Amino acid sequence: MIEGLQAYMAQFACVVLAWLCPVPAQPSYEQLLAHWVYDKGVPLEDRIVGVEQRAAAKVYDISYMAPVADRSRLVGPNGGRVTAFLVVPAGEGPFPAVIYGHWCMPGSEKMNRTEFLDEALVLAQQGVISLLPDHVVAHPGFVEDKSPLNEQQIAVEVQQDVNLRRAADLLLARKDVDSKRLAYVGHSCDATAGAFLSGIDHRFRALVLMAGTLSDEADQKTKAYQDYRQKVGREKFDAFVAKYQWMDPGKYVAHAAPASVFLEYATDEPFVTAELARQYFEVVSEPKRFKLYKAPHALNSEATRDRIAFLAEQLSFKPPDPKAMASIPALVQPPWPKTPE
Repeated sequence: MIEGLQAYMAQFACVVLAWLCPVPAQPSYEQLLAHWVYDKGVPLEDRIVGVEQRAAAKVYDISYMAPVADRSRLVGPNGGRVTAFLVVPAGEGPFPAVIYGHWCMPGSEKMNRTEFLDEALVLAQQGVISLLPDHVVAHPGFVEDKSPLNEQQIAVEVQQDVNLRRAADLLLARKDVDSKRLAYVGHSCDATAGAFLSGIDHRFRALVLMAGTLSDEADQKTKAYQDYRQKVGREKFDAFVAKYQWMDPGKYVAHAAPASVFLEYATDEPFVTAELARQYFEVVSEPKRFKLYKAPHALNSEATRDRIAFLAEQLSFKPPDPKAMASIPALVQPPWPKTPE
């Protein structure tokens, strides 16, 4: 990954980019899907660690098992166990459900399952159940490989999408969840994960992808990556890209239909410019929506309101009142890591 943008691209699970260089014949969609098969027979073994009663919901501190992907010998001492919050509203359901994937911003105290907890609690007031898993990189014992073009990047992305699909398995196994009203919200690294997810797993009715990289073909045109290819060495870089050409999120989000996809992007970004974000939008399958916010990578309260309105429309629940939405704290944007000289 590019030095100086490493925290943005590598930490945010932006894996390998497809370049204008000789590569093998493009795989079919069916061939792409073969890379993402996981053992659905592994028991979920979901455990409740603790529970907290809130005004309109119970917040369960839980964990569940996800099969360890072939490329993911990296999840630390917890093995394939994923930690998460499960927010369950009062009542019997069946409830619409949302899986929330947090960002991977270095320096943020919300680089974990707490990022969307306040939002999930507001949705619980409207009868929505939410599952908020920790990303692979947030697990205790995870050690990041900071070397360029490392295979850990691939392993992290594959494992994270397995973990998210297991989150869907867990929710859809519950009698209080309406299987036809499942949505996904992902920010930054988990927006990229959501792009893969959208084309791999069609159990989602709607997805919100926030400020993540969604297309290698679009990224390849940026000067930053052109410079990085030159710096690392074209031969080394091209060999790595050819090996992992199936790791282009654009190849999957182009097959998100029939799910509806809403893209939320920010104007104040070091890499994903407004122009690049619009190029991502072109790749996404219909039906889709796009909005650009005058905000940093953390986005803002307007994006929160729009996101909730979209979920309410897609999952057919009554939107929260404006006062409830205004109670959701703004996500703090940490400074970006300095670019090395």
